[in-house]
Amino acid sequence: MNWKVPLADLDYDHHEEQAVLDVLRSRWLTMGEVSQKFEAAFAEQTRCKHAIAVSNATQALHLACLAVGVRPGDEVIVPSLTFVATANAVLYCGADVRFADVLSNDELTIDPLSIKSLITPKTKAIIVMHYAGFPCQMEPILELAQEHHLPIIEDAAHAPGASLNQIPLGAWGDIGCFSFFSNKNLSTGEGGMLTCSNDSLAEKIHLQRSHGMTSLTYDRHKGHAFSYDVVELGYNYRIDEIHSSLGLQQLAKLEHNNQRRREITYKYWHAFADTPLGLPFSKTMQGEPSFHIFPVLLPEKVQREAFMVNLRNAGIQSSIHYRPIHTFSYYREKYGDMNLPVTDAVARREVTLPLFPTMTDEQINAVIETVKSLVE
Repeated sequence: MNWKVPLADLDYDHHEEQAVLDVLRSRWLTMGEVSQKFEAAFAEQTRCKHAIAVSNATQALHLACLAVGVRPGDEVIVPSLTFVATANAVLYCGADVRFADVLSNDELTIDPLSIKSLITPKTKAIIVMHYAGFPCQMEPILELAQEHHLPIIEDAAHAPGASLNQIPLGAWGDIGCFSFFSNKNLSTGEGGMLTCSNDSLAEKIHLQRSHGMTSLTYDRHKGHAFSYDVVELGYNYRIDEIHSSLGLQQLAKLEHNNQRRREITYKYWHAFADTPLGLPFSKTMQGEPSFHIFPVLLPEKVQREAFMVNLRNAGIQSSIHYRPIHTFSYYREKYGDMNLPVTDAVARREVTLPLFPTMTDEQINAVIETVKSLVE
C-alpha cells in the first residue's frame, strides 16, 4: 500500500549510497576494517570499552545470555511487553523465562517490584527492555541485581543514543544489546551490536560470534595470522562490511534524528493532551530518551481494530507494540496462562502511531487531525 503517512521511514541519502559503493569497490565484503570502525565509533558513543557488531539483535541477546552464563536449568527475568526475541534468546540457552509486569499505563517499562517478586535461587540474570527508547528505572533495578549478584542485560533495541543520568543506555548493565533493523533509529536493514566494559565478557562474545575461532578471516587476509584454533562451540553471528558502512553513516545522523523524534513526540503530546487518549511517558519521562516509537492507549470504548482500519483508510499506517509474549501460543503451551495485570491491560489498548525523523509537518498534522477525529 502507498501510505500517505507510513509508520516509519529511513533517513537515507547519498552518504549511505557512497558508503556502500566504497565497500563494493574495496572488494572486501566480509567483516573487516569498516566493521571495526563502526564498532569503535559505537563504543565511543555509548562510552563502553567494547562494542561488538553482529548480524541482528536477536544474536546479540543470545550471545549476551551465553556470556553471563545462562544455562539449562536457569531462570531469566524478562518483561512480557517486548518483542519475542527478548525471551527467545533465553530459551536458546536451554533456560526458562520468568515474565515481569510493567509499571503502569504511564510507564511501560519493567517494574522493579515485579522483578523482585520473581527472584529465586534459579535466577541467573535480569533482562530489561527500554520500551520505545525510554529508560527503565535502572537505579532500583541495579540495587536488586547487586543484592542478589545477578547480571543485567539491557535490551536497548529501541534506545541508541538514549541516556539516563547522563549515562548512555547500554552502559548501565553488564551487556547492552542494540538493533539496527529497518525501522530503528539507527537502521542498516539488519544488524545489531553488543556493548560492555568487561574484558572477560567481551572475550567470550568475540569468540562465540565467529565459531569459537581464535582468529578471523580478515586477520589472515591482512597477514596477521596464518591459522586458527577452535576453542569452544561458537556461532556465525558476524556482521558484514556493507551493513557496517551503513551503520557508520546512520550513527553520524543519530543525535540529530533523535532530536527530531523528540520534537514530533512533543507535538503529539501537546495535540493529544485534551483527548481521552492515554499518553505513556508524557508525565514520567526521565533521562534523554531516543523516542523510537509513539505509543498511545485507546479509551476503553474505542475498538482497536476499527480504529486502525480507519487510520488505514486515511492512508496512515499504525501498529501494535506489542502483543505480550506470555499470550503467544508457544509460550502458553510451555508455561500455561499467566496473569500480568498491567501488561495485559495496556496491551489491549496500545496503538503505535507514525514517528520518524523525516516526517513533514503535513504528515504530522494529518496524523493528529485524523486521530483526534476518531477518538473525540
